[in-house]
Amino acid sequence: MTEDVSPTVARRHLRLALREAREAANLTQLEVAEEMEWSLSKIIRIENGDVRISPNDLRPLLTLLNVKDKTTVADLLAFAKIARTRQRTAWYQTPEFRSHITDASMRLIEYEIEAQEIRYYQMHFMPGPLQTAAYTAANFAKFEDDEISAATRHHRAEARDRRRQTVLSRLGDLRMYALFDQSVFHRTLGGLEVFVEQLSFLLDLAVAGKVNVRMIPFDSPHAPLTNNATFELYTLRAGDPTSDVLYRETGLVDEIVEDREIARKHHERFDKIWRASATEEDTIDFMRNRIKELEAHIRDREST
Repeated sequence: MTEDVSPTVARRHLRLALREAREAANLTQLEVAEEMEWSLSKIIRIENGDVRISPNDLRPLLTLLNVKDKTTVADLLAFAKIARTRQRTAWYQTPEFRSHITDASMRLIEYEIEAQEIRYYQMHFMPGPLQTAAYTAANFAKFEDDEISAATRHHRAEARDRRRQTVLSRLGDLRMYALFDQSVFHRTLGGLEVFVEQLSFLLDLAVAGKVNVRMIPFDSPHAPLTNNATFELYTLRAGDPTSDVLYRETGLVDEIVEDREIARKHHERFDKIWRASATEEDTIDFMRNRIKELEAHIRDREST
């Protein structure tokens, strides 16, 4: 069960298992802290994944939480050991990036590396790893310095470029599903040339079968189904819905949600809307026609 598990995934699995065991034992975090003679903040940090628990601390904690199954105990101890191993310092962990990338985004990058499936539900823009460099630049250009500083915009754009390279290199082993509201294909962010390049990039991926793309048409009779904000789902183990991690982002705030029930509901919502949307073939045809339409506008503009 613990073979080929990274410290990131091991840490997530362990802390969720501990929280669920505590809730099953009908104990509050404060009660556990008092029984273990730990501070309440230590319990909170362990369950949040902010600190790593040692095997020596884990054993009595599992006893308190009435976790007795030998296989389960052995797996959790193995996860604890893996979670405490040091990973090679990655590019996003260097000081120049850490000071400009949110904690949620740092964890998102780790889950992108580990995920076996990614699902994007997009209402406004292309998802980060599927953006061209010019589209990304246009996206960040929307922000004023008092919202996001120029230095932060620069580093986040570079981070997005690196994420794109990593994710694209994994396509094939990584299954990706991108579900777009039709408005995304009409929002010519960065101007016609930039958007044609962006749309052509996505089209090539879809035609090659590397990304599964569907569109929610404006005239869809199932429009009420789309009453969701943008979200992303990262499935760490294909076929295991309990391994889903939810990511949500607005213009200025982002968050990782690892509550399994919340992630499950979003996964079910995604699947329901996916089935009700235009087929992948129809979506590809729409993108082709949209590109031709935009290219015609470019030619008309240049001829005047």
